Amino acid sequence: MKAAALGLALGALIVSAAVAETTDIADLRPGMSVTLTGTVERVNDEDELELADGTGRVRVYVGPNPVPAAEGETLTVIGTVDDDLPLEVYATGAVLADGTEVAFPYRY
Repeated sequence: MKAAALGLALGALIVSAAVAETTDIADLRPGMSVTLTGTVERVNDEDELELADGTGRVRVYVGPNPVPAAEGETLTVIGTVDDDLPLEVYATGAVLADGTEVAFPYRY
């Protein structure tokens, strides 16, 4: 029962964040909770990508979960900007271009 409730809560979090207002990468600040939409410019590792929009580029960690999109695809990322520089985003979920929602249940 608890697992089902947790799953529903995670799903609701992704859906509500996916329809939230997006933040431009140029406006990122340490500690911010953000929803970013951009193009996957590079997949650096199995759990790390670089996302770009018209205002900049940022490294996004989804790990230890696999990157859910390929280079060139549009991706919306929900997460938190790390407190340290350089700016990096630790994702808790994502929405693919086709609307598929992806939760990242495992965290470092």
